[in-house]
Amino acid sequence: MAFTPRATASLLAAALTVLVALGSTAAFSQQRTQERRGERAGEFDFYVLSLSWSPTFCAAQSSGNRDQCGTDKNFRFVVHGLWPQYEKGYPDFCSSGEPARVPNNVGRPFMDIMPSMGLIGHQWRKHGSCTGLTQREYLAKTREAFNRIRIPDDLASGRAALTLSTDAIEEKFVAANPGMSRRGIATSCEGRRLEEVRICLTKDLRFRDCAEVDRGGCRISNVTMPPAR
Repeated sequence: MAFTPRATASLLAAALTVLVALGSTAAFSQQRTQERRGERAGEFDFYVLSLSWSPTFCAAQSSGNRDQCGTDKNFRFVVHGLWPQYEKGYPDFCSSGEPARVPNNVGRPFMDIMPSMGLIGHQWRKHGSCTGLTQREYLAKTREAFNRIRIPDDLASGRAALTLSTDAIEEKFVAANPGMSRRGIATSCEGRRLEEVRICLTKDLRFRDCAEVDRGGCRISNVTMPPAR
C-alpha cells in the first residue's frame, strides 16, 4: 500500500506522540522509584513484628538452609523481621549512614531468634534502614519486640502437626497476650500451611490495631502447622 506524503507525515507524528508518552511514563516510574528509595529513616507510624513458623519455611527449602533448617535444628516461631509501617503502605531501603552489610559480630548474637545472617542482613537493608536506628539498635529492638510476645504453649511446642483455623490461631495469641486485639494481628499462609503471624506494635512496642495489615491476612478456613524436626 502506498502512502501519500500527508499520510506519511500523520503516521510519523502519531509514532512520535507514542514515543513521547512512553518516555514520560518511564520517567514518571523512575521518579516514583527514586521517591520510594528516598524515604526518610525514622518517619513511620508503627511496627509489624513478623513471626515465621520455621517448619513451613524449611519444608519449602529444596537445597536446605543449614543455619535454620539443618537436621540438628528444630526452630519453631522465629523472627522474619521488624518492619516499620505507615497506616497505608511501608517504607523500604532507606538511606542510612550504616553499612549495607551487617558484620558477623553484630548479627550472630541474634541468630537464636533470626537464624540466618542472610536474613538479618536483608531485613536490615530493606526494613531496619528505615527505622532511624543503628544496626545494633535495630537488632536490639527486634529482640525486645520478640520478648514482648508470649507464644501460646500449644502452638509453640511443634511436637506434632496441627490443623486449625486462622481465627483460632489469632485468638490463641490474643488470649496469651493481654492488650492484644484481633484487629492488631494477622496470619499469612503458604498454600495450606501457616507461614507467619504478624503483630502490630507502637514505636514503644505496645500492642495496637492496624487495619491494613489485618485485612491482608490469610483467607482460607484452615491451615496446617508442620511439626518441628
